[in-house]
Amino acid sequence: MLIILPPSETKAHGGSGAALNWDELSFSALNPIRQEIAAELSSLDVDEALEVLKLSEKLRGEAESNRELASSPTMPALERFTGVLYDALDAPTLPPEARRYLAVGDALFGLVRADDLIPHYRLSGGTKLGGRTLKSRWGTAITDELRALVDADEFLIDMRSGTYQQLGKLKDAATVRVESVQEDGSRKVVSHFNKHYKGELARVLALQGENVSSLENAARVAQEAGMSTELRGTELVLVV
Repeated sequence: MLIILPPSETKAHGGSGAALNWDELSFSALNPIRQEIAAELSSLDVDEALEVLKLSEKLRGEAESNRELASSPTMPALERFTGVLYDALDAPTLPPEARRYLAVGDALFGLVRADDLIPHYRLSGGTKLGGRTLKSRWGTAITDELRALVDADEFLIDMRSGTYQQLGKLKDAATVRVESVQEDGSRKVVSHFNKHYKGELARVLALQGENVSSLENAARVAQEAGMSTELRGTELVLVV
C-alpha cells in the first residue's frame, strides 16, 4: 500500500539535512522535470516571484527562500509539510515501518516518499511558470510513475486534492472523501474537517499498512479504529 497525500502551501523552515541531492530522491524518473521547474523557480527575482506565485508582500520571505532552493538545508518530506492534515498525521511519532506507506504528490517534486529530504520552497499546483501550467509541464510523468506502482501490484490510495490530482491523474484510483453531518442530517464537505480526518485516516492506515491491500481492507481498518465509513465504488467515504 502507498497513500499519496496532498502537499501544504505552508512548510516548515530550516532543517538539519545537507542541500538537496536529486539523486537521492525517490521516483528518479521525475528528475528532469523537477530540475527544470526548480531552475525556473529559483531564477525568479523576488518581486517577480511575488507576482507569479500570487503572494502578498508580507510573504516576501517565501519568495526569497525559493532563490536558495538548491543550497538550503533539507528535512524529511513529512516534516517539511505542515498544516491541518499534517498536524493530524503527527508524522514525527510514526514508526519507520509506518512511514514507508506514505508519499506526497506536489508541484515541484511530483512525488516524494515520506523520508525524501527536501528544502523549503513555495510553489502551488495552480501556478504558471514561464507562461506554462504545471499540468502541462508534468505531462504524463507523474501518472506513469503511479501506473508503474499499480502494475507492480501496489495498492494506492490517492488523497491528493483536485489541483494535485490534475498534475498526474490515475484512472480508477482509490480515493477518500470526508462528509460532515449537518444539524439537519444532510452532509457536506468542509475543507478544515476534510484535511483533519484525511490526516487521521492516513495515520491509522499507515500504522496497519501491512494489512491494507484493498479498499475493503482500508475501510475495515478505519472502522476498527472507531471511524464511520462507507464504500462507493472506488471511493472510501468518512462520515464525521
